[in-house]
Amino acid sequence: MPRYVALLRGVSPMNCKMAELKACVEAAGYANVKTLLSSGNLVLDTPRSVGEAALERKLEAAMLAGLGRSFYTIVRPQAALQALLDADPFAPFGLAADAKRVVSFLRAAPGEVPALPLGRGQAQIHAVRGREVLSAYRPGDDSPVFMALIEKAFGKDITTRTWDTVAKCARA
Repeated sequence: MPRYVALLRGVSPMNCKMAELKACVEAAGYANVKTLLSSGNLVLDTPRSVGEAALERKLEAAMLAGLGRSFYTIVRPQAALQALLDADPFAPFGLAADAKRVVSFLRAAPGEVPALPLGRGQAQIHAVRGREVLSAYRPGDDSPVFMALIEKAFGKDITTRTWDTVAKCARA
């Protein structure tokens, strides 16, 4: 069975219970469903290989039916996340040891990419690799500018995960 990771935008323990999310995805026919970190990360098996866009729509419909609301969903094959990790795409940037590496996921490759690197405060967008935006920030008082920088450059139809979360999803 193909294994996929679904990354949901805007999920928190305040607006979605992970047990309920898991139950509605299982009720829609998906197997071996796991939620990770209470922040909208699902790992699931499908009965057969499906297109990512179709799976995104099906999962959003399942959430609407089971939860009464849905969350913007971006899907990747689990193997694609592992390949991203294996490629070590942050290596060329010489980031500080305390820098938080972050990946923003898009449904489609952006039509226009701003001149990179693009920074604001301690946050910097380093590269776009297909449908992934590679960024980093150094924790500090201005950390909230990080998401504003990414959304200004790529819009709000994205979802963002730390490098550690990407690794957990790839291995779940």
